[in-house]
Amino acid sequence: MPASAISSFASLLRRFRRNSEGATVVEFALVAPTFIALLFAILETALMFFANQVLETVAQDSARQIFTGQAQSQSMTQAQFATLVCTKVPALFDCTKIKIDVESYPSFSSSINLALPIDANGNFIDNMQYIPGGPGNVVVVRLFYQWQMFVTGLGYNISNVNGNKRLLVATAAFQTEPYLNN
Repeated sequence: MPASAISSFASLLRRFRRNSEGATVVEFALVAPTFIALLFAILETALMFFANQVLETVAQDSARQIFTGQAQSQSMTQAQFATLVCTKVPALFDCTKIKIDVESYPSFSSSINLALPIDANGNFIDNMQYIPGGPGNVVVVRLFYQWQMFVTGLGYNISNVNGNKRLLVATAAFQTEPYLNN
């Protein structure tokens, strides 16, 4: 290469290095996708935790009917209990997609199963029961909701159910009051 070509190339590099016009745009273009992805991941996680806390509140409020023996005294069916739960659910959830599992045990020392109903392939196992028990029984009320995740395509995937969903679980475990059984 001739010396003049090397000299002009060097001067071009010096001018490019000193010229800061457009540098901000280039830097923003490099940083913005990561920042926006992180922002959406934080917002989605916060919304998911908020939804889980709302579901916990619904579970506690609904389980009170079983805790006090009102559900048992009224011979409340699984469908009636589901309707009760739906009256407490805000617009954040689709009530038809909430799965309700109510199981009764003789004591806290019993083998209480709290495993997530998800098989090895990530499918939700819908084997919900409604056994509210009697006076003095230990009852576990669990509500399940498959929360749709959206930011999973950006490398942030906390879904545990097929279809990019996260299984939200709300649990209330208690010993029922010694109510009079009809």
